Amino acid sequence: MSYLMLDIEGTSLQPEEAEILRHEAVGGLILFSRNYQDRQQLTALVAAIRQVKPELIIAVDHEGGRVQRFREGFSEIPAMGDILPAAKDMQQAQIWARELGFLMATELLACDIDLSFAPVLDVNGVSEVIGTRSFSANPADVSQLASAFIDGMEQAGMAAVGKHFPGHGSVVADTHLASAVDPRTFSEITAHDMQPFKQLIAAGRLQGIMPAHVIYSAVDSQPAGFSRYWLQQVLRSELAFNGVIFSDDLGMKGAAVAGDYRARARAALDAGCNVVLVCNDAVGARSLLTDFIWPTTDNHLFTSLKPEPLKVMQALENEPRWQRAVTIANEIRNA
Repeated sequence: MSYLMLDIEGTSLQPEEAEILRHEAVGGLILFSRNYQDRQQLTALVAAIRQVKPELIIAVDHEGGRVQRFREGFSEIPAMGDILPAAKDMQQAQIWARELGFLMATELLACDIDLSFAPVLDVNGVSEVIGTRSFSANPADVSQLASAFIDGMEQAGMAAVGKHFPGHGSVVADTHLASAVDPRTFSEITAHDMQPFKQLIAAGRLQGIMPAHVIYSAVDSQPAGFSRYWLQQVLRSELAFNGVIFSDDLGMKGAAVAGDYRARARAALDAGCNVVLVCNDAVGARSLLTDFIWPTTDNHLFTSLKPEPLKVMQALENEPRWQRAVTIANEIRNA
């Protein structure tokens, strides 16, 4: 079946939250800074969640730069957009990106967290909410550096989830706070913003994709995450993506055009999302667990999101590489 990914309130799992996690429609949990006190507490929290539902996908937004949920006790990962300017050349930047992907993934996997929603594949443009979250303003550079970052993630055992399809970098509005409209033509979007997605999908590098809550008005009246055209015709058919499609947070203002939470979830699922996210609204999330029909989907999709145990073990035992990656992170941040 398709699944709901939701969140919890604090640094420990409450009995009523555990009961919600047991619902058959709940397939994932996303963690935030409010869920983190220190590594020992985080590990205990994840263990408590696993005791309730071992198969749950546990995720976090831990890209680096300003989007890193866990700080104290974790390495400070630089913004992806700072890698290339700090490097001597693209070759050096790719080496650094690979090691940062490894660093990010190993530190999360060490706490038994399955996924970071990364990398950002948006091409940097006018969007302030993207900015240096993007690797570059050049689509080719984004593709090369993201591919290297994914190398590091894969070497640690973590799957990659690219966002925000087909590209959020060329629209000013922040979809967390407002509806965003990009008036460009389909050919303009595909020639520029969509190139990193296209290339990495063709190379088989992405196990998951998160679409944008942006309306590309010359293409479809619905945001990409609610659009059968973008998700079925373009992403599934034309680009041949066969992984998991995660909605962006249905609580964001950019999703409000679809109606209440049930209407938003129905629109996302009908468009082709396999997992819908509802964050920072427990009442809204619970509304999707009563009198709401969850469509069936091919569950083998979700097996690709779980870390590979052998790779994880090998990565966690590779302390010299971890130390080199920390040194690289510090060098970029101090450049």
